[in-house]
Amino acid sequence: MASTAIVLTVPGPHGDREVRLSSPDRVLWEESGVTKRELAEYLIEVAPAFLAANGDRPVSLQRFPGGVDGEWFFSKNPPKGAPEYVRAVDVVYPSGRRHPQLVLDEAAAVVWAAQMNTVVFHPWPSRASDTDHPDELRIDLDPQPGTDFADAVHVAGSLRGLLTEVGLTGFVKTSGNRGVHVFAPIVPEHEFLDVRHAVIAAARELERRDPDRVTTSWWKEERGERIFVDYNQANRDRTMAGAYSPRALASATVSCPVTWDELPEIDPGAFTVRTVPKRLRTIGDPWGGMHDTAGRIDVLLQWWERDLEQGFGELPFPPDFPKMPGEPPRVQPSRARHSED
Repeated sequence: MASTAIVLTVPGPHGDREVRLSSPDRVLWEESGVTKRELAEYLIEVAPAFLAANGDRPVSLQRFPGGVDGEWFFSKNPPKGAPEYVRAVDVVYPSGRRHPQLVLDEAAAVVWAAQMNTVVFHPWPSRASDTDHPDELRIDLDPQPGTDFADAVHVAGSLRGLLTEVGLTGFVKTSGNRGVHVFAPIVPEHEFLDVRHAVIAAARELERRDPDRVTTSWWKEERGERIFVDYNQANRDRTMAGAYSPRALASATVSCPVTWDELPEIDPGAFTVRTVPKRLRTIGDPWGGMHDTAGRIDVLLQWWERDLEQGFGELPFPPDFPKMPGEPPRVQPSRARHSED
C-alpha cells in the first residue's frame, strides 16, 4: 500500500514552491505526539528567523527515519535527487579531505530536509562564501552531573561580561536541553584553529575567575559539579544545534534565542515546536540584526599567547581528529596514572 503524501506550498524569494511531504501524520516525537507535518509547518512559520541564523552556511542534517526514539545518522553531502534549489559548497574536513556540503537558502530547502526526516540542523560557524573563516565565535556551556540549567545561566552571565571586556557582543540561546549557547559575531579573518584558541582563552579566563563553577577539563572524571566550557565545539566540522532547530528530545524542544534580560527566568522546556512560532510572532527574533556589526578576537588571541607563555598549552582534540601540534596525550588521566604505577 502506497504511503499517503501531501504537497505543501512554501513561500520564498523566488515565489512559492510546492514541496511533497510523505507520511505527514507519522509521529516523530512519540511522547508529545508531534508529527512530520507539524515539523514541516513549524519550519515554514519560523523560516525567516531560522534562515537568518542557519542559512548560507554549510549544514549537517541529523536525520531520524523512525522518529526521535530510533536510530539516526548525519547527512552532510547533497543526496541523489535533491531539488535544484538545494545547493552545496565544497568544505575541507579535519582530515584534509574536501567534499561538497549542503547549504540551505530558502524555506523550501528546509522543508525538503524535513521530508528527508531531518530533525536537528547543525550549521557551520562560517559562510558558504568563505567556509574556512568563521564569522561566529560560539561557546557551549554544558552542565555536568550535579549542575543544571540555572548554573549554566549564571556562567553565561559571567561570559557575557567577559566578551564585552574584549570587544565582543554576546547573543544567547537555549541548547534545547539543559545547556546554554553563547554566540558572538566576529570578523571572518581567522582560521578555525585561531578561533578555537580564542574560545579556549575565554574559557580559561572564566575558569580562573570562578573555578568552583567553571571547568575546561576535557576528561569527565576531572570536571566535578561544574559547567564545562566545550571548547571543542569550535573546531572545524564541529557544530551544535542551530537557532530555532528542533531537538531530538521527548518534548520536541527547540534551541531558542532569548534576550539576556529574560534568560534568568525562562524554562528551556517551554520552547517547543508548538510554542516557538507564537513567541516569534509576539516578541520577534532576539537575534535579529546579530550580524549588523562584528567584533574581533585579537584580545582573546593575546590572552592565548599570554597563557602559552605561562605554561598553559594546547588542549585535547576530539578523538577522531588527526594528532594536532602541541596537543597533550589523548589518554584519560586515571589510565595514564595507572600505567605509570
